[in-house]
Amino acid sequence: MPLLIFDIIQGRSDSEIRTLLNVSHSVVINSFKVPERDRYQIVNEHKHYQMFFQDSGLGIERSNNLIMLRVYTSPRDNEQKTFFMKELSKELKKNCDIHGNDLIISFITNNKEDWSFADGEAQYVTGKL
Repeated sequence: MPLLIFDIIQGRSDSEIRTLLNVSHSVVINSFKVPERDRYQIVNEHKHYQMFFQDSGLGIERSNNLIMLRVYTSPRDNEQKTFFMKELSKELKKNCDIHGNDLIISFITNNKEDWSFADGEAQYVTGKL
């Protein structure tokens, strides 16, 4: 059950955001083999001066198309995470015209028992999931 939180600079249309989310979900399904309705995404929009990301000394130039993506997920192996990052970068370029230098991804690992999907019940713990 990955939760994707996108921080973006204001200015994208509803259609552009919807495409971003749809493309990202398709990559999640393909990378992590989750069911189609296992979809959890949040978009936070910020003024351009509220997001400041340099390049960690890598010489990367960024634009106002910048996306900071946090992926909250149960433990995944390096192969899955690397595949997800590459595939997402490729698909966002192809479908959203977002270049790889404008995509920052961070994985935040948690465990299944850390989630409640409704009613304060830990469904993974109780066996409903």
